[in-house]
Amino acid sequence: MSKYYVNKFLFTVDRDTHLLARYIESPRSFVSAWEQSIGPKLLGNDVEASSAHAFTDEERRALVDHDFVSLFEMGAHFFLNLTIFIGIYDEPYAQKYGPLAFQREFAQKLRHWRGKDYPSIAT
Repeated sequence: MSKYYVNKFLFTVDRDTHLLARYIESPRSFVSAWEQSIGPKLLGNDVEASSAHAFTDEERRALVDHDFVSLFEMGAHFFLNLTIFIGIYDEPYAQKYGPLAFQREFAQKLRHWRGKDYPSIAT
C-alpha cells in the first residue's frame, strides 16, 4: 500500500469542500480523476508533478466504496480516515440517528481491533 498516497488523498479531499462534494457525488470517477490530475501534483506546486505514486486496486476499491475499515486495516492514518468520513456521513447519520451516530458506527465496525496493536501508519 502506498500509505503516503492514500493519506494524501484523505488529507487533500477532506480539506477542500469542492473536492469533498465531488467525491461524495461520484466516488468512482472522482478517485480516478484525483489519481490522474490532482494526486501527482506536489502540494502547493502546480508546475511539478510526481509519477512515483499510484493506488493499488485494493486502495482504489476502498476509496471508491468509502470502505473506511479496509483503509484503516491497510494502514491509512486513523485521524485522516475518520475525519473525511465524518465530513461525508456525520450530518445524514445525525439527522436519522442522532448526534455522533456515524462516529459510533465507525467505532463499532473497528471493534474487532480492540486490544490489538493498530496497523502501522508509518510511510
